Amino acid sequence: MSVTNIRHTGIVVSNLETSLPFYRDLLGLTIWWDQVEDGPMVEAVTGVPGARIHTVKLKAPDGVSIELLQYLNTPKPVPELNAANSVGCNHVALQVKDLDALYRKAVSQGIRFHTAPMAAAGGKAKVTYCRDPEGVVLELVEILG
Repeated sequence: MSVTNIRHTGIVVSNLETSLPFYRDLLGLTIWWDQVEDGPMVEAVTGVPGARIHTVKLKAPDGVSIELLQYLNTPKPVPELNAANSVGCNHVALQVKDLDALYRKAVSQGIRFHTAPMAAAGGKAKVTYCRDPEGVVLELVEILG
């Protein structure tokens, strides 16, 4: 087997000033990397000529990271929202504490949810989907008991 670990999930955003408070302040992830990257290696790896990317990496308590990337000089418009059954990379699942309290706080800040938290099949977890400020689908899961 070649894969030894899942390193991070990368999410391209149109505006870090809008997205960062959601991931850092509301969800409680911790910034561990904040840098602007450019040059031949970045262009080659991304396949984007002239790419200049502001990258912010945020870490969960278990060490798993989400990487927010804002392409500073080659932005694309925010696409239409994907449906939950769209083919391709579809959502990021995050385990949280006290999903009901997080749901209430997020709704008060204008975050869009598909539904209020609900018990999953088997009753061992509570689950909901929400949209980050860019419309990316996040699954929020609280393990019960």
